[in-house]
Amino acid sequence: MSLPHPVSAPIVRVGSVAAWLAAVRPRTLPVAISPVLVGAALGWQRTGALDLQVAAIALAASLLMQVVSNLQNDVGYTVRGAERSGTRTGLPRATALGWLQVHWVRWAIVACSVVATLLGLWLVALRGWPVLAIGIGSLAAALAYMGGPRPIAYTPLGEWTVFVFFGLVAVIGTDWVLTGSAGAATVAAAVAIGGLAAAALAVNNQRDVAHDAQVGRRTFPVVFGAAAGRRHYGALLLGPFALTPLVAWLGGSLLLLLPLALLPAAWALRRDFLRCPPGIAFNAILFRTFRLELLYAALLAAGAVLGRLAGV
Repeated sequence: MSLPHPVSAPIVRVGSVAAWLAAVRPRTLPVAISPVLVGAALGWQRTGALDLQVAAIALAASLLMQVVSNLQNDVGYTVRGAERSGTRTGLPRATALGWLQVHWVRWAIVACSVVATLLGLWLVALRGWPVLAIGIGSLAAALAYMGGPRPIAYTPLGEWTVFVFFGLVAVIGTDWVLTGSAGAATVAAAVAIGGLAAAALAVNNQRDVAHDAQVGRRTFPVVFGAAAGRRHYGALLLGPFALTPLVAWLGGSLLLLLPLALLPAAWALRRDFLRCPPGIAFNAILFRTFRLELLYAALLAAGAVLGRLAGV
């Protein structure tokens, strides 16, 4: 029997492609694509080194980490009974609605983890044990987000876990795997990308603050209050734009300022976030935040490529 869900869910056949897409959540994948794009572009700008095969492996591994996290989030939330209150306003969870069996999703998590590990071992053969440490840490964080006795998602550390692994680790790690080093501009850009990735999770947590408090999740806005959650989102969203001039200076190219063209859109997004009524309306803010991160990454990468090609 399906658990109640506040969102009017479509009719989805059990085990169908639509059911799996609901669990995988492809619209969240910009958080995995953006750091690899930026790390590869800045590494190439600095050194001229770009192995497309290695870059593709790094991208696949990053995507798999996000898929594992999404699947674990879906099944972990259901197993803990957090859907039973019927008050959550987030996107439909496939296992909670009976579209997928819990054991199916758990096997999918194992399969994705195995493939990610095999890809990681390929990169380890190129760059040695630091890649192994990065891979183990990333996979552990993806599984621990909604797994284990004390999931990260039940603490105020969710946004900062995303910041570390889909910002610092993914951007700097991509540059290092491709070039054997990491430039100062890459480090600054990693902070920017991590902030935007964390901002997306901040939208989730702000949307679900009442429900999360009811089911025992101690997210940032639950612990520190909804007003602090709004300020948190604003800082994560706009901080990367304040950091962009530093990225350009460290990278030695004015073309790295291209992401500043998105500042009006970011400001409007913050305004709409502050005005957003409680509940499902936050989902539109969430997807706009994902798009903003991907556009920021694309413009930063374009600036890096054009800067090297033009010598400016």
